[in-house]
Amino acid sequence: MCFPYAGGAASAFRTWPRHLPGTVELLAVQYPGRQDRLQDPCVDDMDALAEPIVEALTPWLDRPLALFGHSMGASVAFEVALRIEERHGVEPAALFVSGREAPGHTRESALHEQGDEALIADVLRLDEAAAPVLRDPDLRELVMGSIRADYRLSETYRPRPHASTGAPITAYVGRDDPDIDPADIRAWSPHTRAGYSERIFPGDHFYLVPHEAELIQDVAAKLNTAP
Repeated sequence: MCFPYAGGAASAFRTWPRHLPGTVELLAVQYPGRQDRLQDPCVDDMDALAEPIVEALTPWLDRPLALFGHSMGASVAFEVALRIEERHGVEPAALFVSGREAPGHTRESALHEQGDEALIADVLRLDEAAAPVLRDPDLRELVMGSIRADYRLSETYRPRPHASTGAPITAYVGRDDPDIDPADIRAWSPHTRAGYSERIFPGDHFYLVPHEAELIQDVAAKLNTAP
C-alpha cells in the first residue's frame, strides 16, 4: 500500500507496477479532495485520515501487507501500521518511510496558516515539477484546498511518544533533501521492534522520481526477505 506526499495523489505511483514482480500487487491511497475524489471534503487531521484507511485495509489483512509512504505519506503509513496492530493484531510485513523525519523530529512550522503564495513557494521549493499546475490559475484553484489541508495535517500531527511497530522499517532519503539531514533519518530506528535499515539516494526531496526503478528494486528485494 502506497501513501502519497502532501498535495499528492494515488497517480504518483501509477508507473510503479512495471518495476514490481508479478507476486506483488500495488495499492495506492487516494486521499479525499483530489482527482477522482475531488468532490470529497479534504481531511486535515491525522486521526480522521488514518482511521478510514485502516477500515478499508481490513479485507487485505489475510495476506502480507507492506506500507510505503513518501514525505507526509510516511507519517500516515506509520500511523496506519500502528492502528492495524492495535485493532487487528496484525503486523505489516514491512514499513518503508521516504523523505520524512522520524516522529518527534519534524521542524515546527505553520505554513497552513499563511496565504496561498507562501504555500505555493514552499511546494515549489521542494518540487519544481509542480510549477505548471500551481502557476495556472484554474488548475491552482483545484489543488490548493488539498495542499492546505495536507500542510495542516503535517504541521499539527503529534505522534505518540515512543510508539513502535512490529514491522521492520526501511528509511529512504535524498542526499540533498533541503529539509532532512540524512543522519537524522536514523531516528526512525527506535520506532520498530523488528529491525531497521536505510538507504540514501542521490537527489533532493523528490529523489524517487529519477531513481524510481532503483528504489522499487530495493523495496522488492526487502519484501522477499520479509517474514
